Amino acid sequence: MMRLDKPTTPQDPAAASSQDQHAVTQAALFDAFGGVRGTVETMLPGLLFVMIYTINKDVKLSAVAAGAVAVLLVIVRLARKDTVKHAFSGVFGVGVGVAFALFTGSAKGFYLPGMIYGAGLGVAFTVSALVGFPLLGVILGPVFKENLSWRTRNPGRKKAYIKASLAWGIIFLAKYAILFPLYWWGDATQLGWVLIALKLPPMVLAVYFTWVFLAKAPPPIDVIAEYEEQEAAEKAAKAARAATKEPGL
Repeated sequence: MMRLDKPTTPQDPAAASSQDQHAVTQAALFDAFGGVRGTVETMLPGLLFVMIYTINKDVKLSAVAAGAVAVLLVIVRLARKDTVKHAFSGVFGVGVGVAFALFTGSAKGFYLPGMIYGAGLGVAFTVSALVGFPLLGVILGPVFKENLSWRTRNPGRKKAYIKASLAWGIIFLAKYAILFPLYWWGDATQLGWVLIALKLPPMVLAVYFTWVFLAKAPPPIDVIAEYEEQEAAEKAAKAARAATKEPGL
């Protein structure tokens, strides 16, 4: 007897494959950009700096506190044996900002290195997309185990990386088009709070566009798996040749 409590129409394989591709893309992007914890660790030192400076206008205390928190976050990750790449990149950026703030004696000096770096990234993403060698493909290729195979073997994916890199470039350049006038003409407290406010939304928007473009693109070519299969086949062929040789020959 036919059961009526379960659907009798089989799931469309193409739809299931598309859902899997979306899920894999989302998980890979989440890991590549640090997830929620990585985002919090990136924002916390800068937030602490601007909070302390807003209260007492002490550049040295604000810079030292921000640097200490950045180092503490790395120590916690090391103690927990977690991935430290995002924490290390964060502490490096904070360290440069702290050095600038202490050297110049200006709170704006804390923000300047990160602003220059971010604007440079915006230019790099835009130019790389326009020349057909999208920076985002270089960054995410190893994450998807495709390395640079998208350049010559997967044109649909290359097109998606170009679109995503262009989106990152435009978003970054728009962000720093707002921040640099504040750096030149605003005060340090205003700059700090606006920078904190613009820390997360542009990143979320850029990651969202990346997910949209890559989720609709062809799946990545797993060059790591290809290499392992090729290596296994060569070993098998070598073993077969050795087995066919007669003893003593």
